[in-house]
Amino acid sequence: MYNAGHTYLLPLAIFALGHISAFPSWIIPVSLIWIAHIGMDRFFGFGLKYPEKFSNTHLHRA
Repeated sequence: MYNAGHTYLLPLAIFALGHISAFPSWIIPVSLIWIAHIGMDRFFGFGLKYPEKFSNTHLHRA
């Protein structure tokens, strides 16, 4: 679940849908906040998780 919520695919798709359609006006800011959250996680070293240990990420192995 962590990896699904911390990839750029979903928030970018939501941003695109909000941009090209008549979704509520709060959709685009929420998707941008989600994208910024993922970026901050990467900046601080929290990457996508490997199944063998939660602290093992695609950025480093603990």
